Amino acid sequence: MIKTVLVCLVISLFAKQQSDKGILVFKTEVHDFGKIPHGQPVTFIFSFTNKGKRPVIIFDVKPVCGCTIAEFTKVPINPNSNGLVKVTFNAASVQEFNKAIAVNTNSSSPTKYLTIKGEVY
Repeated sequence: MIKTVLVCLVISLFAKQQSDKGILVFKTEVHDFGKIPHGQPVTFIFSFTNKGKRPVIIFDVKPVCGCTIAEFTKVPINPNSNGLVKVTFNAASVQEFNKAIAVNTNSSSPTKYLTIKGEVY
């Protein structure tokens, strides 16, 4: 009986701690550039809102390859405030692409993956 009560207490404390964090809600998590010309960089801005109860800090944004660079909001994003992740893809090879970008934060979902895709002609 005591073990059951302790387990329930630990679970409820963990759930409370998770609900008190910031929550990043992106307008979109995938962007399709469609057909883009070879050798011409393209850029897209992923915008988001912190829908949580605490400020969110983006620690790092890591594209999966060197062909993509990212810039991001570097100050804490307060509840109900907006931020952005700006992604630039350098279309160096003629082919279809599908690239992930990892956004590392202190939010309720510490790693969020954004995706850019398209076809270089």
